[in-house]
Amino acid sequence: MPGLPLQTDAFVLLKRPPSDAFQGCNVFSAEHGPLLVLQRLAKPGSAGGLALDLFDEVSLRLESANQGQTWFVLEARLVTRHADLGRSYATLRHASALVALVARNPVHEDSRAAVAALLRQALASFAAGAPPDLVWFKSLYLFARDEGYPVKQEWLPALPADLRAAAARLLFTPLAGLAAAGGGAPPDTAAGPLTQRLEQYLRGHTEILMG
Repeated sequence: MPGLPLQTDAFVLLKRPPSDAFQGCNVFSAEHGPLLVLQRLAKPGSAGGLALDLFDEVSLRLESANQGQTWFVLEARLVTRHADLGRSYATLRHASALVALVARNPVHEDSRAAVAALLRQALASFAAGAPPDLVWFKSLYLFARDEGYPVKQEWLPALPADLRAAAARLLFTPLAGLAAAGGGAPPDTAAGPLTQRLEQYLRGHTEILMG
């Protein structure tokens, strides 16, 4: 019986320890949500194809023999790879937190396209050298918003006035605008305390799994 075919673009969120001849990865597709894919490991000395790596955006041709519980990679083509994310520990830590957040939570079908766009924009911002604490703060807020939680209507107004003004500026000003306002230098974001408050709110008032 032929396997179930699937063609999709996806982001590599997690790499599992390899077993036997396969590397397992959790990927996220805007069309199909989270998928567990298995890619055959290249034999030593062989050229092989594209080996999936963390943070990659890839175009995949897949096949499943168990009705979509797992998918075997027949072909993988690279769309975007951010090879420099590991050069900064803070950038790597926050980028890893973002992809783990998406992998950990069952994204609603209506939110998948927005979350895919968020991943694409955030990973590009991390790779471009934007302040990683700021990218994480904005991404966490947008993820919660796209999942339907009232962060703008409930969390933001509940902040003390000084923090509310700072949060609004950081959240609603594009990264390029924040850098321009700081004369081209990385902005003094004060994102750390705001992120802690947002994480605390999400743990106490939402079903988002923070890790």
